[in-house]
Amino acid sequence: MNKPKGTLIALGGGGDDVLLKLIHSEHCHGKAAIEVITTAAPEPHESGLAYVEAFEELGQPNVRYMHIDEENEADQPDYLHRIKNADVIFFTGGDQRRILKFLKDTQVHKLMKERYMHEDLIIAGTSAGSAAMSDRMIYEGYGPYSLEKGRTKTSAGLSFIKKVYIDTHFTERGRFGRLSIAVSQHPEYIGIGLGEETGVIIREGNLVEVFGIGVVTIIDGAEIKYSNIHEVAPGLPIAVEHLVMHLLVEGHQYCLKNKKIKYEPAKVF
Repeated sequence: MNKPKGTLIALGGGGDDVLLKLIHSEHCHGKAAIEVITTAAPEPHESGLAYVEAFEELGQPNVRYMHIDEENEADQPDYLHRIKNADVIFFTGGDQRRILKFLKDTQVHKLMKERYMHEDLIIAGTSAGSAAMSDRMIYEGYGPYSLEKGRTKTSAGLSFIKKVYIDTHFTERGRFGRLSIAVSQHPEYIGIGLGEETGVIIREGNLVEVFGIGVVTIIDGAEIKYSNIHEVAPGLPIAVEHLVMHLLVEGHQYCLKNKKIKYEPAKVF
């Protein structure tokens, strides 16, 4: 399978200055076109205006936002034109289910995927905007209850990357259980848990580099020796043997394909 030419940047939520500065300093030229997608946000227009102002303060003047929902369909000629010419597409936080409901499989979504595969497009997001990036996403699962069968809920995602679960606010909201269960249900997937103000840059659909002040948790189910997940009744706790976990901080890298960690920044494995 061809490697995507684009780059994914996912933040775990919380203060997003580190993400905006990263986009500005390392991944944008002065005239870069930035499109902010506010579909997930509970107050989309306020959120959109705030991000436009934040990027402008960093010296990025070419920033616009678009809100796609039941009243503003995705496949408007203006939106398609803007996505076609964007250098950066940024998904805000909020409710990731709204992103899927109003964007998945639209022409705008297909154009994003096509450009991500074949062009140097940056797709970034925070919180819900990060969780929706993969082909599957977690949208529900609370604390210790997430370790009971049926409590952790997943659905299809935007499929910019495959065989990965990205979970956000990971340490702050006690989401280890739900990511562990999601990976245990689909052990071919790698779980990436992002702490707040912490994120990953994913290049070529493979090389994951950590940035920010906190910890990124990697959960790998490929070596699971036993699980009762398909045997117990809904509502009962789940047992798993030999679920592998790694804790990474800024500068550490993880290769999704060969599951190796590097402790010094490098371009390739």
